[in-house]
Formats: sequence, C-alpha cells, structure tokens
Amino acid sequence: MWAVVGLGNPGLKYSRTRHNVGFLFVKGLAQNWGIKLRKRRHLSKLILADHHQRQILLAIPQTFMNASGQAVDRLLENYHVKPGHTLIVYDDFDLALGEIRIRKEGSAGSHKGMRSVIQELGTSQIPRLRIGIGPLPETADPVEFVLSPFTKEERLSLEQSLNKAREAAEIIFAGDIEQAMNLFN
Repeated sequence: MWAVVGLGNPGLKYSRTRHNVGFLFVKGLAQNWGIKLRKRRHLSKLILADHHQRQILLAIPQTFMNASGQAVDRLLENYHVKPGHTLIVYDDFDLALGEIRIRKEGSAGSHKGMRSVIQELGTSQIPRLRIGIGPLPETADPVEFVLSPFTKEERLSLEQSLNKAREAAEIIFAGDIEQAMNLFN
C-alpha cells in the first residue's frame, strides 16, 4: 500500500496559495479517480482508495504546514504504511513554476513542512514529489510569497505541472520511482 500526503495549510484563507500545491495535487488525484476526501481522522482529511488493484491512502493534513509531521506520523502508524511507501507532495520555490522534482530520499532543504515530516518519522528515506512555485523574486519575503495566491496567468503553468506530477505518481505507484525520476526530473 502507498500513502500520498499533500502538504499545505488548512482553511479557506490558504486554499489557493502557493504553499497549498500539495493539497491541490491530492485533491486533483482524488477527483481524477472519482472519489472525495471525506473522512477526518488522524489529523487529516483522507480516503483509502482502490486504484488499479492497489490500495492507496490519499491524505491532506489538517495541521499547519510546520507541524505536518504529526499528521503524517499518525497516518503511517494507523494504516501500517512504511515511510518508503509514502509519497510526500509539496511546494518548492527553488523550482520554477511548471517544473517538478522527484526524489527517493534526502534532506528537507528549506521546506519546514518536509522538515517536520523527517523529524517526526525519524528518517529522510521518504519519497517526495516537489512542485515548483518559483522562482522566489529577489526582493520577496519567502513567507509572504508562499502564502500568496497564483495569478491568473500562472494557473495554466500550475495545472500543467500538477498533471505531470499525477503522471509521475502513477509510475511511482507501479513501483518504478527510478523511471519516474528519469522521465520527469
């Protein structure tokens, strides 16, 4: 079984911000599969889906970004999913809008949500899919930037990157993260 966790901040205030692309990814995946995230358990909105004869847990934590690890830890513990079968999806302002990056493991970089996940799980061997929201403008405050909404013009590039990310995720679920990395990085 795989768990797919999109990082973001709960609440309408943040729903269309750059920091919530992880939420947008998971919600879009659920929509493509004809399901909805309905249950509220383990500090998350979630659904356990049957997809191509695989069980996949889709979740969006209802903790704030910097405490995402608490929800991820509870999800994995309660659904008996190993960190190596958990795909964390989140924003990255070091990647240009429209780009994605897939990694099998590694540091959190400057992302506090991923840092929380690594800290709570006690390992950095967690697959992740980063979705570009950048570049961060030179004079911009990083916090204000990630909490700002996408412009109308940026939304097309965002949709293209979310579609690429969904294609990559399907390859990862099939057990070939290396192929996904080769095709999409």
